[in-house]
Amino acid sequence: MNDSPQQAAPASLKVFVLDDHELLRYAVRMLLESEPDIEVIGEAATAAEAIARIPALKPDVAILDIRLPDGDGISVCREVRSFMEPPPACLMLTSYSDDDALFGAIMAGAAGYMLKQVSSESLLKAVRTVAAGGSLLDSTLTTSVIDRLRDQGELADPRYAQLSPQERRVLDCIADGLTNRQIGERLYLSKNTVKNYVSSVLRKLGVERRTAAAVYGASRRKDTA
Repeated sequence: MNDSPQQAAPASLKVFVLDDHELLRYAVRMLLESEPDIEVIGEAATAAEAIARIPALKPDVAILDIRLPDGDGISVCREVRSFMEPPPACLMLTSYSDDDALFGAIMAGAAGYMLKQVSSESLLKAVRTVAAGGSLLDSTLTTSVIDRLRDQGELADPRYAQLSPQERRVLDCIADGLTNRQIGERLYLSKNTVKNYVSSVLRKLGVERRTAAAVYGASRRKDTA
């Protein structure tokens, strides 16, 4: 008889997939479930179905198609994040590079935005990144959004002056897509201290979502480069 304690199975990342193409949903589900730490707990073909199912299933990550027969994934992202606690990290997938869709996804609080042509390895990495609290926005896709923020005067926003030097360093880390744990390792801060800094940065910049702060930080970096 073996009296040694049994190791608990690693916790699975729970993922929900929304796409109106059945074959694509099947392919994404097969890819994700080939990984031992990821579980697909639900899927939907329409926005209405997703809005009805996601709150009940409580996924860690929701992979959302942008274009749907009865709406769009951006609206689904905004809807579920507005009343779920904690909200799922929303990873947007689209077949086309659409400036307006990208801007809308960021403003809706999406944690990531990727083209469907992405490699399997990149999609798996993206799911784990956003599940861990990071943001994933391809720099080639965000150029137009950064330009739009500049046109709206965001780069000259005096609120940036309110940030302390440490808060600015935290903002830089957020712009790099780092999770709170990774920020703590880079800046030698405790998890709770990082959490407090992130909350303060969001409050002073007047944004609700970490992804919006990431784009803001990236836009300042580009402007001053």
